[in-house]
Amino acid sequence: MATTSSAHGEAAALPPLTPGPYRKRLGLISIVACFGGLLFGYDTGVINGALRPMTEELGLTPFTEGVVTSSLVFAAAVGALSGGRISDAWGRRRTILLLAVLFFVGTMIVVLTPNYEVLVAGRVCLGLAVGGASAVVPVFLAELAPYEIRGSIAGRNEVAIVIGQLSAFVINAIIGNVFIDHPSVWRYMFAISALPAVALFVGMLRMPESPRWLVEKGRHEEALEVLRSVRSEERAVAELGEVEHVAEEESAENRIGLGAVLRNKWLIRIMLVGIGLGIAQQLTGINSIMYYGQIVLIESGFSASAALIANIAPGVIAVVGGFIALAMMDRLDRRKTFVIGFSLTTTCHLLIGIASVVLEEGNPLRPFVILALVVAFVGSMQTFLNVAVWVYLSEVFPLHMRGFGIGVSIFALWVANGVLSLYFPSLVDAVGITGTFFLFAGVGVLALIFVATQVPETRGRTLEALEEDVSTGAIYQVKARS
Repeated sequence: MATTSSAHGEAAALPPLTPGPYRKRLGLISIVACFGGLLFGYDTGVINGALRPMTEELGLTPFTEGVVTSSLVFAAAVGALSGGRISDAWGRRRTILLLAVLFFVGTMIVVLTPNYEVLVAGRVCLGLAVGGASAVVPVFLAELAPYEIRGSIAGRNEVAIVIGQLSAFVINAIIGNVFIDHPSVWRYMFAISALPAVALFVGMLRMPESPRWLVEKGRHEEALEVLRSVRSEERAVAELGEVEHVAEEESAENRIGLGAVLRNKWLIRIMLVGIGLGIAQQLTGINSIMYYGQIVLIESGFSASAALIANIAPGVIAVVGGFIALAMMDRLDRRKTFVIGFSLTTTCHLLIGIASVVLEEGNPLRPFVILALVVAFVGSMQTFLNVAVWVYLSEVFPLHMRGFGIGVSIFALWVANGVLSLYFPSLVDAVGITGTFFLFAGVGVLALIFVATQVPETRGRTLEALEEDVSTGAIYQVKARS
């Protein structure tokens, strides 16, 4: 087995990409699958504006508010872990269809809920769907995309997530101000998400299965048929041969299963890298802003109604940053992107903390300065970290453990997300905005050190070449020379 391979060697081994109808087919597949990301974003962002009217109608306490918010996030951790395993056994496409059903059912439970207990059950159902989508959709896209444009194809899911969050913020602001006196206004906010759930289910019925998963299951003719629909004929045949070669080597070495992963120190190491990267992304506090942005802006000096509208600004910059990230994804190394991202977000955390000290409460500039810095933080996060992290996790694990690997990594990501979402209001109440963002800055320094020293490079490599280098540890030698 080869231990190293260069991007140039891989490019020479496969026929180059050429224009053709298959490019449009690949684009359509990515749009349909990204409805999963859109639902992910909407269902995590809608609570930002729905929580206050929900509390008034259902009589929630501060503790039950935290439970309602974090129940989705903790369920998403379970959904990510189980979704990855299900997709390995059942297929990426069929798993996404199941997730579409869960999105719809969870939405209906929340919209029709008579009380707090049923509301939490609906949020758990949505969380399972969100977590599953976060693990399966990026893998589905990465396994269908040519390696030359894999970053920009797989990264579209993260852009769909922030578009979903922005949609939630805008819809919340419109419905919340138009129906301001309606006690059940929050139900309308949630009901909107039933539409993309239906679109995801109907669209995926006509989409193909991942060709790499089909080869893993011995369905080579079906895999070739799928590749011919998203590649030129010559490229499809060559790529199938490469995937088959790696699958045969895995089968001969009997390296399938969790036990085999745990017996290979390099696979354990790449699992720890994935887990660490997922946790580091969440400990920036990005989703605390997305879930509790209105609270942060009220604490900084905005009125409740003004905060609901101002909260749209971080959503807008997140979408803009997402498109910039897609443009850079296949041009800038992943590890360099991470280093830039954590440097910028840590700087923004420090500036927010300093601004909240220098500009005392009552200063008319305080809310606008903090809003501007929050927008800068979200923009930095989205441009350099969010898209890149999801792409990296979708591509770094070998085929035989890809669903499991990304599932465990995103499980850890969602657990970190859940802990922050549960305790963020208490943290702000205890130490204020100043202490909260100084704490985020301290964690950011540790994350920067971790990324700079432990995360290997993956850009410009086929999934099969990465598989060999990850399994043998050669990927760390490549990192050391980059």
